[in-house]
Amino acid sequence: MEEKNETFTYTYSAKEQEEIKKIRDKYIPPTKEETSMEQLRRLDKSATKGATVVSLIIGILSALVMGVGMCCTMLPGWKQYFIPGIVIGVVGIIGVIAAYPVYNHIVRRKREKLAPEIMRLSEELLK
Repeated sequence: MEEKNETFTYTYSAKEQEEIKKIRDKYIPPTKEETSMEQLRRLDKSATKGATVVSLIIGILSALVMGVGMCCTMLPGWKQYFIPGIVIGVVGIIGVIAAYPVYNHIVRRKREKLAPEIMRLSEELLK
């Protein structure tokens, strides 16, 4: 007699299924239509994105300028650079302090510019 050894093995993993879906979604071509909610989210993010970049650049460069000023004041062989080092350091400190108000100013202007479109989209979504 012949023995038939047929087995069936099935494993299910929710984590694997989610990972498969995430990978698959990366390769699905994007849709041409943007929903109102997606557009509202995109506009809201765009209000702060540019301001963040500008304020980071100002803050980082100002911190570097402040560091140069500190170096000028701390090196013993650079006596002639002590006073200019203080001035350079103060300029750097002012730049670091100014980064946040610059951020707020840019965000406020951008939100004023985007307000009509955001209001229109939010009214459309709330109805």
